[in-house]
Amino acid sequence: MKVKSIYLNLATKDLDKTRNFWSKLGFSFNENLSSDKALCLILNDGAMYSMFIRQDYFNAFTNRHIADDYSSQMLIAIEVDSRERLDQIINLAIKNGGSRYKESKDYEWMYYDSFADPDGHKWELMFTDDTKLSKRA
Repeated sequence: MKVKSIYLNLATKDLDKTRNFWSKLGFSFNENLSSDKALCLILNDGAMYSMFIRQDYFNAFTNRHIADDYSSQMLIAIEVDSRERLDQIINLAIKNGGSRYKESKDYEWMYYDSFADPDGHKWELMFTDDTKLSKRA
């Protein structure tokens, strides 16, 4: 089975703050799927998105509590095309209201780092060097 696209649905406290944060990291939004209740962040146009849904509206989609800033329900990992782009996004995230929740790791074949966005969602960025990937075994 193949899915058409993936939407990560995340609760947010402040849509304007969320838009500002992700825009400063260089991402854009699908305005056709955005409203005063939610923003559609484009991760990979046509394939992967993150819906940031205002907390009061998020509850319309679930009967579960929204995770607080001290718990994790999932880690969101995204791969970027270079180590330099990864470092750039991490630095911009921290500069613009995100926070570091663990240190970066370099395995030679894979480099990753992470940040929490202003709502506390944990994002891991990774760069995989395909030329070194086959040599890791």
